[in-house]
Amino acid sequence: MANAEIGVIGGSGFYSFLEDVSEIQVDTPYGPPSDSLYLGELAGRSVAFLPRHGRSHTVPPHRINYRANLWALRSVGVRQVLGPCAVGGLRPEYGPGTLLVPDQLVDRTQSRVQTFFDGVPLPDGSVPNVVHTTFADPYCPVGRSVAVAAARGRDWEPVDGGTMVVVEGPRFSTRAESRWYASAGWSVIGMTGHPEAILARELGLCYTSMALVTDLDAGAETGEGVSHTEVLKVFGENVGRLREVLFDAVAALPATGTRDCLCTHALDGWDLGIELP
Repeated sequence: MANAEIGVIGGSGFYSFLEDVSEIQVDTPYGPPSDSLYLGELAGRSVAFLPRHGRSHTVPPHRINYRANLWALRSVGVRQVLGPCAVGGLRPEYGPGTLLVPDQLVDRTQSRVQTFFDGVPLPDGSVPNVVHTTFADPYCPVGRSVAVAAARGRDWEPVDGGTMVVVEGPRFSTRAESRWYASAGWSVIGMTGHPEAILARELGLCYTSMALVTDLDAGAETGEGVSHTEVLKVFGENVGRLREVLFDAVAALPATGTRDCLCTHALDGWDLGIELP
């Protein structure tokens, strides 16, 4: 199996940024990931890229096989993951073009499997034990610092911290829902940040979200509401800038063997019952 140390799970409109890549298919105990993995080199680092929705955006948020995606990345050696994504702003000051590096999330999804450790036997006969993973701080503090510094280095002042609320999708929010989320003090809203973050934590991976605001959510604007066309348009206008920040973040992430953050100790003391890849 080919090796990569850093994984990038790309969101809408962000499916290609490596050149001279090798495409590999990875089997997992949880079925196939969203697409092939694309392995290449970026800024002197070995990187595996995975299109979150499939290369042709055919997998909606609620049907993404999040467990297979994270398992596949770890199986090729990935230990740090960057997760750029498109989100809606829940505050007027977080308008289109804002880059937010969240430090908290709220789960409002409904039907997604969000653990590897559910006591259900795997195809090889092994049985994962039930594990209750610490998740008070859902994002890697080191990765967050790197992402914020990378954005500032490109003259793009990010919002350092904030709460991402993750909804089931694929529909956008009603105005009432959007106002409710904003009244709780949450910052942005997306559809894919959970269970991506907790599954990364369960595998001992460092996970950092980089949230590009493409629109004001329904309760924060006075127009006709969010449209998918609008989201893609704004993402396309900012994808080059986000790519540069992502490149710099990849280059600045610590060497795999030097990691000693909370992510690396998430499963300390637990009998997992299964062997991780």
